[in-house]
Amino acid sequence: MYGKTNLGAGTMSARQKRGLGIAGSVIVLGFAGFGIWSAVAPDAGSGPGCVNVTVPSSTGGATFHDCGAQARAFCHSEFAAPADDAIATRVRPACRQAGLDN
Repeated sequence: MYGKTNLGAGTMSARQKRGLGIAGSVIVLGFAGFGIWSAVAPDAGSGPGCVNVTVPSSTGGATFHDCGAQARAFCHSEFAAPADDAIATRVRPACRQAGLDN
């Protein structure tokens, strides 16, 4: 009875299996390539006058990137924060690297 209600269901032909295998391989290789690229790609770290730092947040991580006057104001506020502030302790080294340690 099941065979009658599931018309068209059956085994896949060799050509269909090959196509599915190729499509699956392309997807897996794409994800692998992206993973390798993201692991070895150079990070745009903090440079002269610019601050780039990633800190933990409720959604996994937040990236702060500022340059010039915005970076100076950002670093000033983080150096004014208490010594045990979780975000400030991660931002201060990036500010020092950028030459913005007040």
